[in-house]
Amino acid sequence: MERRQALKNIGLAAGFFVVTPSILTLMQSCKSDVAKWVPEFLTIDQSVALLNIVDVILPKTEGLPSATEVNVPEFIDKYLNEVLDDEDQGNVKVAFDTIISILKPDNEASWDTVTIEDYKGLLDKHMLLKGETDEERLANPASLIPTKSEFLNNLKWMTINAYTTTEQIGENVLIYDPIPSQYFCGDLQELTGGKSFSL
Repeated sequence: MERRQALKNIGLAAGFFVVTPSILTLMQSCKSDVAKWVPEFLTIDQSVALLNIVDVILPKTEGLPSATEVNVPEFIDKYLNEVLDDEDQGNVKVAFDTIISILKPDNEASWDTVTIEDYKGLLDKHMLLKGETDEERLANPASLIPTKSEFLNNLKWMTINAYTTTEQIGENVLIYDPIPSQYFCGDLQELTGGKSFSL
């Protein structure tokens, strides 16, 4: 089996994220300075949209870095480039371009005209909650291209999982035990101060 297919089978395929040595290696290779990052798979416009979307999903807060500060966009770009097959890559590109056309209806307009409120509005309108009906999917159930809701929800899922898998978050924010050897049963607040364990 090819490495790409193996990673896809055990990685983020179909919205399912399993932390494996291969995924961790991919994550640890993401060390670029955000300002100097050059995407491998995404276009410049797609990477600008991704940078802003992940920071709306996980913004910088007091004591916590934003998604871009821990290289989540770089990881997502590498994952899309190295794991997805050609057909899935094409579908992702189409979905990204659809999102860009909503954010920036005038293709020639500058990204400076797109505000954080525009990104928040996009997510509020198109990222459906569990139980809500995806009219776009109902209208075209056989399409392999993800709907706006499916795409944004998958992007959110990848963002959160990539964020919590980074070394900085896993070791400095979450409870980190490199060699788990004991099992405790009790209230999470009492045991860890309310923090989850990394990995």
